[in-house]
Amino acid sequence: MKPSCLISLCHGGMICVAIGVNLMPVYLTTFAATFGGLNEEQLGRIPAFMFAGVVAGILLSGPLADRFGVRFFTVSGMAVAALGLILMSAARGYGALLAAGTVSGLGAGILDMAMSPIVSAVCPDRRTAALNRLHAYYCIGGVGTVLAAAAGLHFGVSWRFVAAIMTLIPLALLIAFAFVPLPPLVHPDHTREGLRRLLRQPRFLLALAIIALAGATEAGIMQWLPAYSERVLGYGKTTGGAALILFSLGMAGGRMLASHRLNRLGPYALLIFPGAFCIILYLLGSLLTLPLPALSACVLVGLGCSVLWPTSLGNTADRFPRGGASLFAVLAGTGNIGCLAMPWIIGLVAEGRSLRAGLLAGTLAPLLLLLLATAAWVADRRALSK
Repeated sequence: MKPSCLISLCHGGMICVAIGVNLMPVYLTTFAATFGGLNEEQLGRIPAFMFAGVVAGILLSGPLADRFGVRFFTVSGMAVAALGLILMSAARGYGALLAAGTVSGLGAGILDMAMSPIVSAVCPDRRTAALNRLHAYYCIGGVGTVLAAAAGLHFGVSWRFVAAIMTLIPLALLIAFAFVPLPPLVHPDHTREGLRRLLRQPRFLLALAIIALAGATEAGIMQWLPAYSERVLGYGKTTGGAALILFSLGMAGGRMLASHRLNRLGPYALLIFPGAFCIILYLLGSLLTLPLPALSACVLVGLGCSVLWPTSLGNTADRFPRGGASLFAVLAGTGNIGCLAMPWIIGLVAEGRSLRAGLLAGTLAPLLLLLLATAAWVADRRALSK
């Protein structure tokens, strides 16, 4: 099989990740009505269980993939993702729904871990560009999932039927990945660099901090965007949902653009300049009092932060080419910690002062990222000059 065909299958895998992460949150209010008036805490527990599954899938499967090969985890990830959708469609109680969310997250985490190292191995000379393009399909899949679910709600199609139909996507990819040749994740002439050795290197720890801040920059404003547009800027729920879709489209467009223009800019330019852009947008979104300019700045953060996560992955893989799947697992796991922490920090500040002040506090993430990315660039230039 041509490498381009394998890369296309990996793009489909990222769409499966997006389905597993984005489908259930669309139906939270529907679940509340279906399962007897669930309260806010019970509804919040559903994405929390799903997120726990994602982190567990990433961190558990990465080191094992280096030992037993990535094919098993690619195929099993598709199977678990399909199982999560089946359990969702068949859920008859709240406990079953939590189990479905956990399984869906687990499948998404396994697939997220597997797709990046495969693409990195297929494209060793253009990792950052290829990974930006790969992760653009997560955004595309997220938008498609939200639109499909919204269309189902509009036309009265049951969420059970939507979930059941979507199982066809991971099942089809499961069959394809079961037979397609997969590359070794580390060059056969090289010895894999163990995770313990990686974690003892200051440059790798710096890379972990950068991707954590990349996740924080993205999730901080994304998770609060609908609430901010409604509670602070005075827009309705429909506008908040549309802003979230535009945010995701901006992320997809930015990653696609970076995958074509990378040779002109270089990976550090794709961390430093977008980081500075995000600082400006965070400040405008939190300080402007006119609703439309403020909301526009918040939405444009999707474009600004789009390249930060995949560029961090690609740049670190270039710096540590023998890291294997474990490298991608610990990077993704650390990045998701940033995704968890910043929305919580914004909420803490909002609780004590205001949501506008909370969003302003979120500026800290791209600011620190800009400083650390500059430090990494200087360190790598010094290492090359020796």
